[in-house]
Amino acid sequence: MQLHLEADELNLLANLLMESANAPQLEKPVDDLLEMVLARDLRLDSDQLERAANVLAAAKRSMKEEISREPNASRRSGLQQKLALLERVQERVDEACVMF
Repeated sequence: MQLHLEADELNLLANLLMESANAPQLEKPVDDLLEMVLARDLRLDSDQLERAANVLAAAKRSMKEEISREPNASRRSGLQQKLALLERVQERVDEACVMF
């Protein structure tokens, strides 16, 4: 399945995959997925889409918690913008998962 993402969405996904590459809570490693995203090759199979969706869901939960604890309004606003971008990417990945 070919996934289409804008440059800012690709960058966010790549950053989240880099952060989670060393995360012990992941069932399967995301190294192959990270390589594909960095190469801008988004011809992902169903397993890769599912792993991307899991990374995005975990990042969304974490970011929402961070936003709720952030006392600085300016920083909170920036986090909310990043969360909106993350939700856009998650929506596209979820759509691709359904279409697979």
